Amino acid sequence: MSLDPVETNPRHYTVVFENERVRVLEYTDAPGDRTTPHEHPDSVMHTLSSFRRRLHSGGQHRDVDLPAGMTGWLPAQEHAGENIGDTPTHVLFVELKDGAPGARAGAVLGPQT
Repeated sequence: MSLDPVETNPRHYTVVFENERVRVLEYTDAPGDRTTPHEHPDSVMHTLSSFRRRLHSGGQHRDVDLPAGMTGWLPAQEHAGENIGDTPTHVLFVELKDGAPGARAGAVLGPQT
């Protein structure tokens, strides 16, 4: 059984960009919404809205209250979540894939679409 959030919770997670090094997911929900268990690899998370969530994993839970505009590291983990606040959640996750770090010879400078 896959724990890919795009497969387990397609109403909330969508892929907005992907290449051989990263996958970028957009997550949205409304107050009271819940997700089923899923996993994230090491990721960078950027909040586009302020929200309150309860994260569940291994019989434990943790409440988080995050402001809009926060960028932070999300270590690889498996969890389920629920929106316990009064506002929708809107987040971008930049999931890291395995790959060699460092510049590549002949790489094009600047952003690529």
